[in-house]
Amino acid sequence: MSALRTAVPPVTAERGFATWRLIKAESTLCVRDKVGPLWGIGFPLILLIVLGSVSDLREPVEPGGGLTYFDLYVPVLVLFNLAILATASLPTTLAGYRENGVLRRMRTTPVGPARVLAAQLVANFAIALVAMVLFLAVAGLGFGVDLPKHLVGFVLAWLLAAAALLAIGLLITALAPGRGPATAIGTVLFFPMMFFAGLWVPISQMPPLLQNIAHHTPLGAGMGAFQDAYLGHFPSAVPLLTLAAYAVVCAFVAVRWFRWE
Repeated sequence: MSALRTAVPPVTAERGFATWRLIKAESTLCVRDKVGPLWGIGFPLILLIVLGSVSDLREPVEPGGGLTYFDLYVPVLVLFNLAILATASLPTTLAGYRENGVLRRMRTTPVGPARVLAAQLVANFAIALVAMVLFLAVAGLGFGVDLPKHLVGFVLAWLLAAAALLAIGLLITALAPGRGPATAIGTVLFFPMMFFAGLWVPISQMPPLLQNIAHHTPLGAGMGAFQDAYLGHFPSAVPLLTLAAYAVVCAFVAVRWFRWE
């Protein structure tokens, strides 16, 4: 028994080191692939700058608690970043690994497939975090948009939105046998989710039926929680619970249905 106890720490440390090296490798590959950084950071940032240059978007929204249209577009673009990573970067990468037999080979190694998933999640989470900070900084320094008045509520809402969207990305990966189907499924999901986030029409200006639908979608719930934080309130329970439910259910189904080859 004593020999077993002395052997556990080195094994645990070795596995932790292997996991960290895998995270670094997957992060490097994610940057080289350019899908996450380009579409998850570059395109939304350019869109933010373009929208910030439109004077009509500085008009206040009614009812909007004093927020302008551009104020509403900043959190929408934060959600845009998460949606891109969830529907394009994460699923196409992992589905490509399955298509090329990478997952099948890694399943037989000590690293194991679970660490591959964890490394991809960490890499995409890091991109999303950088994008969120960059968007808020550019919006604030370049266009005078204030930070969310309830910063803790905003951070919690963002963490739950990231968890929900990345879990959806894993679900897409579980359903798609290769890159082509993963891209198709992600595209079909992306545009409706962004519509209900208010990318084209603010949620407050949608018909009542569409507003009710939006509040129960992942990005609509995220937008509702973000708006509460921007107005200085801790996000209400409904959008937070909605995001948590998407994260738990999609992650469970993805793990249950996930195929390694």
